[in-house]
Amino acid sequence: MGERWVVNASPLIVLARIGRDSLLSALADQVAVPRVVAQEIQAGPKDAAQQALAAGRFAIIDAPPPPTEILAWDLGAGETAVLSFASAEPGWTAILDDESARKCARSLGVDLKGTLGIILLAKQKGLIASAAQELRALRAIGFRIDDHIARDALNRAVGETW
Repeated sequence: MGERWVVNASPLIVLARIGRDSLLSALADQVAVPRVVAQEIQAGPKDAAQQALAAGRFAIIDAPPPPTEILAWDLGAGETAVLSFASAEPGWTAILDDESARKCARSLGVDLKGTLGIILLAKQKGLIASAAQELRALRAIGFRIDDHIARDALNRAVGETW
């Protein structure tokens, strides 16, 4: 079975802002965006993420009602929808950057990746020339990542330096 990803707003927005939202479809066989996440993106400022949604590049899905185990984490509506869907649908990976949502996913045994993981995977698959260059582009548009985490991930996963 191929990769199936359900994506939250922040990874889609930041990847779109650096012109790399196509990596989602290039790396996963199916990419879904919960309706509440799509609405959150469309309510924001006009940007490339809105254009990607309007172009129909990602399936818009309805997430099931969240179980109490997810509600107890008091996450945002988007994170809750992503985790509700991924926990109810075996084989789907949650694409999240929010640390609390990532902790929730781990506690539920939900597979997860974040923007950093997508960039590293894209480098491993030969879809981008340099993961470090893409992380620098992400930082330039305001994406926050700890230098130590970036340096360690780049070195371990793709042999690049920060």
